[in-house]
Amino acid sequence: MSRVEVQTIKTDGHTILLGRHSLAHLAELLATRDFAASKIFILVDENTLKHCLPLLLSKVAALREAEVLEIPAGEESKSLEIAQQLWAALSDMAADRDSLLINLGGGVVSDLGGFLAGNFKRGLRFINCPTSLLAQVDASVGGKVGINFNGIKNELGLFKNPELVFVDPEFLGTLPQREMRCGLAEMLKHGLVCDAAYWHELQSLSFYEPDELDKAINRSVQIKAEIVSSDPFESGRRKVLNFGHTVGHALEAYAMEGDMQELNHGEAVAVGMVCEAFISHRAGFLNESEIQEISSTLFENFPKIIIPDMAHHRILSLMRHDKKNAGGKLRFSLLEGIGDSCYDQEVPAENVIDALNFYKRWVSPIS
Repeated sequence: MSRVEVQTIKTDGHTILLGRHSLAHLAELLATRDFAASKIFILVDENTLKHCLPLLLSKVAALREAEVLEIPAGEESKSLEIAQQLWAALSDMAADRDSLLINLGGGVVSDLGGFLAGNFKRGLRFINCPTSLLAQVDASVGGKVGINFNGIKNELGLFKNPELVFVDPEFLGTLPQREMRCGLAEMLKHGLVCDAAYWHELQSLSFYEPDELDKAINRSVQIKAEIVSSDPFESGRRKVLNFGHTVGHALEAYAMEGDMQELNHGEAVAVGMVCEAFISHRAGFLNESEIQEISSTLFENFPKIIIPDMAHHRILSLMRHDKKNAGGKLRFSLLEGIGDSCYDQEVPAENVIDALNFYKRWVSPIS
């Protein structure tokens, strides 16, 4: 198989260029009058400053004079405090509405950078150059941006589309295996919610085969873009992309409180998908063999997470802040089968507790 060349995917609000030569198009665009910017800023974290910015500058010489804004790496940077510091820096450096922000990083940089740009002077143009697998297949696509607030994931945010997204898999060479698997969680979700054949392909995906990885990235971006285009403001079908995230986001927020082991987003979503597959089974949607296949695949690819017994009610409390809820009722996106999904499914709290216990039986089977 020949390596996938640059492809263009259009959503309802923005264009995505994918491929190991995609950044050459950014260099060409920045040289055109229509894409001229009064000033260019590049948002990085401490890791992408070291590992990714040199690669970007080597491919796009026009960015060598850009102002660089650096944040600490990690989920803690998706905060109002960091956003305020960045807005102050933009003001101090005379950013105006003709300025351009380039977000060079993973999910945190994509989410925070879009939120930063969407609010400053009622909206700056921004471009996403995702450098993690998670950001390339999910966070940088679709125009959902935001920050965490008051201990709740993505509590503050808006819909704000980037001008363009450049997905260059060459950046992934800087990532440790754990971060690659963080992105795999979202890819597996894409297969589970709408493409059974893709789900089965991912079960044998090798991160070490560039052609295979590039093809999988393209398929995930196609799935995300098609769903986003059909429902840009998440009033209906787009909600299926939240599968695994109601439990996952609550677990991630709980871990950030310091009462259990540290989790990255993909690890939390993997737990969430096991739990929400069980809830789908309890709702009569998934059969026994399907839930076993889903659980086995996720446990083969992700670490087993110890969830303290005392955590259940706190996790439920955090879930009640989920944006899909209505009328005080927990609402989930569930699976109706592998490759098929539904949304706005009301789920009683006891089913969530049973799902957490189901996960824990996989972690510590009763002898």
